[in-house]
Amino acid sequence: MIPAIEPVEPVPGAGDEDLLTRKEASAFLVQFGIRMKPETLARLWSTGGNGPPCRHVRHKPYYPRGVLRDWALAQVGDLRASAPPAARGRRHG
Repeated sequence: MIPAIEPVEPVPGAGDEDLLTRKEASAFLVQFGIRMKPETLARLWSTGGNGPPCRHVRHKPYYPRGVLRDWALAQVGDLRASAPPAARGRRHG
């Protein structure tokens, strides 16, 4: 279980180009219901997974706040009242 992380407080004057470290990005994602450890962000990036894009400054990764927000919103699906038809067909019993 991932421990609760306090959301990142907006920094006055910080815009969408504000760069977040992996630890800050992990805390920022909590606002969107995505709990992901910094280590998981690192693994997703290194394996070419479905993680958020980042920039590297002197070999250290940073996540632009706006890009991270867009990625997080793309991960959240629509509200559903029940399982999709394809999934209902796979139910056993």
